[in-house]
Amino acid sequence: MMHIQLVLDAIVVIALAAPGVVLAQQGGIFTGASDVGKTQAGSSVYDPATKVYTITGGGADMWGAADAFHFSWVQLTGDAALTADVHFPAGPLAPLEKAVLIFRQSLDPGAAYADNAIHADGHITLQYRITAGGQTADVTLPEHGATRLRIERSGDKFTASAASADGKFTPFSTQTIVLTGPVYVGIGVCAHDAAGLATVSFANVSIERR
Repeated sequence: MMHIQLVLDAIVVIALAAPGVVLAQQGGIFTGASDVGKTQAGSSVYDPATKVYTITGGGADMWGAADAFHFSWVQLTGDAALTADVHFPAGPLAPLEKAVLIFRQSLDPGAAYADNAIHADGHITLQYRITAGGQTADVTLPEHGATRLRIERSGDKFTASAASADGKFTPFSTQTIVLTGPVYVGIGVCAHDAAGLATVSFANVSIERR
């Protein structure tokens, strides 16, 4: 039997599992990645040396009754908190490109969800869709410029927080969204451009089970 080992400069290898879904073969806390909705093909790359996730996603928006973005995820049940430092690249960016920390019922574009979303212009929102196919709503953090975000689930309550310069988290909104059974928890990127792609880095990513 021949054993072949591929080493790609310490970058996680991604293997196709089904249309629209890939499974991570090694490293990181997420077990899969998907293009959700109508979008250019995105990608999820994890570097175990730096423990940084680089997510590239397309999609016109995560808004209204359906979403389009690239999503790196793990399925979980019960309460948990997802935390990450989010960094957009230098240079001119579309102001409404967004990076999200998200709890989502399914990979369907119209699924119910709650996320903590940071946009390229610096504003941060708790976005949520209460029912499948329903309209998205949001609550905006008054301050701009935070880069360390958290979203926490406690039963049906989802709380979004942002960290100040001293590292202390301050919640800015809590909403009730009923999600059942295993849910998809992870990080994602939306280009806010149906024909384009955006790339964002996520560092110090953690999931705490509660």
